[in-house]
Amino acid sequence: MTATTTSMPLLIREQTPRAIVEASSGQPASAADAEARALAAAIARGDEQAFRALYDRYHDRLLRLALVLGRGDESLAQDLVQTVFVTAAKKLRRIESDGHLWNWLARVARQASAKAWRKRLRDPTMAHAEALTEDCPALVEPDSFLEEKLDAAMKSLDADEQQLLRIFYFDRLSQKEIADQLGMTPKAVSSRLERVREKLRSLIKRALSHET
Repeated sequence: MTATTTSMPLLIREQTPRAIVEASSGQPASAADAEARALAAAIARGDEQAFRALYDRYHDRLLRLALVLGRGDESLAQDLVQTVFVTAAKKLRRIESDGHLWNWLARVARQASAKAWRKRLRDPTMAHAEALTEDCPALVEPDSFLEEKLDAAMKSLDADEQQLLRIFYFDRLSQKEIADQLGMTPKAVSSRLERVREKLRSLIKRALSHET
């Protein structure tokens, strides 16, 4: 199976909690766990449809994690998410539960993030890049902590800024479509998006640096 990376969109949206049902025998019996086991087994067999289901199911949460691991760097976040799915297509095997599968994906994202930052810090052309030390929260804090930081950063944006990010990433409208919807020119939308992206990056960096 070949994992396609060029069609993976960048999305930001709220996660929908999944209901968990406990079996009377005391063994995990959630639909999410059963689906995770089936997906992993099918992907190990090279099932393209299962890979797409994996992508649809975990992409958004992985992106949220990757945005914080990359300190708001969208290009790096996209690379991390793509690396995770390419790795899953090649190496994902037996999985016990939905939580086990998520932890596997998140671990790959963290490893890819650490590798990417080390590469940047070794690159003379990236001498201006912010150093990422081993004790950086983006590498050692629980996933829930990092997702909370992203949520807080998003909520710190003005309402119209949050709307702009969501209709661009979640609704996946083109800049021209956004311009038509908001009564702006595509160039104005592009400039505004860049300003909001930079603001989000700054908010994430400040949160991870424990600045006030």
